[in-house]
Amino acid sequence: MAAYDLEEQEQLAEIKAWWKQYGNRLVNTALAVAVAVVAWQGWNWYQRDQAGQASAIYGALQRAAQEGNTQQIKAASGELLEKFGRTPYAVLGALTSAKAMIEAGDAQTAKAQLLWAAEHGKDELRDLARLRAAAALLDEKAYGQALAQLDGAASGPAFEIRFQDARGDILAAQGKRTEAVSAYRTALSRLDELEKGGKSGGGEWQSQSNAIFRELVGQKIDALGGGL
Repeated sequence: MAAYDLEEQEQLAEIKAWWKQYGNRLVNTALAVAVAVVAWQGWNWYQRDQAGQASAIYGALQRAAQEGNTQQIKAASGELLEKFGRTPYAVLGALTSAKAMIEAGDAQTAKAQLLWAAEHGKDELRDLARLRAAAALLDEKAYGQALAQLDGAASGPAFEIRFQDARGDILAAQGKRTEAVSAYRTALSRLDELEKGGKSGGGEWQSQSNAIFRELVGQKIDALGGGL
């Protein structure tokens, strides 16, 4: 019995020694894991809460746009950009607000919204904002700034085609006929590649839309004398 007690005491001493050496590390690791889990859950909750609030404000913005209430449009859009700028609703709100402001004749506010969306948006929404911002800057004859919006890669071939068409419009407005025609022809070439690759999608409706686009771009080229 005494031998058993001695063995037990030795095991207890080993456990105490092991705990003294590694115990704090285990506790700290467990605590770090627990904090990480709580933080992740809290972040997910925060994201959902932010998205929910932003969605409600965006809904109010859409209603204000339908009613043509520019004061409410500006208020809702400003709140989205200020408080929920990291949510997709902020970019959608900026695009919606810009369209409404253009219809209301407030080009400056529309341009500011589009430039914000072009800077903070992602993928297709960013490209749509870039395209519309370029058009707004073209109206102001800010040609260099308009072209700058079209620099860099597009999110997909459809936007690349539209960017080349818009670039042609800006160059034509500058009187750079040869460069404009080159951009227009690049747009048509990209469209041909897209259709041959079977990636244009949209069925008959898309085919008709592509045909109209091709005709319009062809008319622009003809109006410039083919660049000659």
